[in-house]
Amino acid sequence: MSSFLHAPMAYTVPPSVSFQSVRGPKTIRLSCCRAFAAKIPIPPINPKDPFLSKLASVAASSPETILNRPVNPDTPPYLDLFDSPKLMATPAQVERSVSYNEHRPKSPPPDLPSLLLHGRIVYIGMPLVPAVTELVVAELMYLQWMDPKQPIYLYINSTGTTRDDGETVGMETEGFAIYDALMQLQNEVHTVAVGAAIGQACLLLSAGTKGHRFMMPHAKAMIQQPRVPSSGLMPASDVLIRAKEVITNRDTLVELLAKHTGNSVEAVANVMRRPFYMDANRAKEFGVIDKILWRGQEKVMAEVAAPEEWDKNAGIEVMDGF
Repeated sequence: MSSFLHAPMAYTVPPSVSFQSVRGPKTIRLSCCRAFAAKIPIPPINPKDPFLSKLASVAASSPETILNRPVNPDTPPYLDLFDSPKLMATPAQVERSVSYNEHRPKSPPPDLPSLLLHGRIVYIGMPLVPAVTELVVAELMYLQWMDPKQPIYLYINSTGTTRDDGETVGMETEGFAIYDALMQLQNEVHTVAVGAAIGQACLLLSAGTKGHRFMMPHAKAMIQQPRVPSSGLMPASDVLIRAKEVITNRDTLVELLAKHTGNSVEAVANVMRRPFYMDANRAKEFGVIDKILWRGQEKVMAEVAAPEEWDKNAGIEVMDGF
């Protein structure tokens, strides 16, 4: 067996094979004939393929990297040429990356107040507590800085400085702070009541630009006297001081409402003795708003006849003294 292994073997060298002698063991370099290579169809190569481009650059700079390569059956060939190879994504990653709706945002949307602010809309949908006042005043100043000529739309659905059950949750100065910010603006302010505008919120509704104060058909407005906050274990002298401050805030609120509604101070003070609720029509008559936002309202009201015309068409005669 050993003699067989050491026995010389004969090699038949085809004419297309050439030998090159070097020092040490002999190496054989094979060169395929041109005729044989021409018969093999070559598949089309994408010149923009990143893998082929990388292989071509490596072969041009250092051909020995391509020729003398260790054989590793555990990894695909030539993958180690890349510094950080990117493998194919898993099906779950592909599923998350595919957008099935072209109108769907490609990135997470911003928060809703930011979207409204982009449309120059400031929405008050909570009682007037310090956090709400801070946000509203900041948005008003920002919108004026962005464009002092475009109008600002103030949507109001707030119970003012109280909750719906009448408990005080904020100081009256919270409403006065937003009011003063509105008065300092160069922009027109279009106010819209959606839901409720109570107390200080009703003042903000009436403080909009004349002719641009609106109310939804089923919204409610209400004005009332400010309430004394909870005194707790406060001394009697401090309770008296707080009561005087509430009276001062009430007088200020009455004067401002009279200014923006066109009523006298006495008339406003008289209706504010008790909570004074107003629907859209009554708020328009009182001067809190200018228009009711009802789609098609102008056309419907233009076709409505006067009460006297209704009586005449119905054959009703109005007697004197009735």
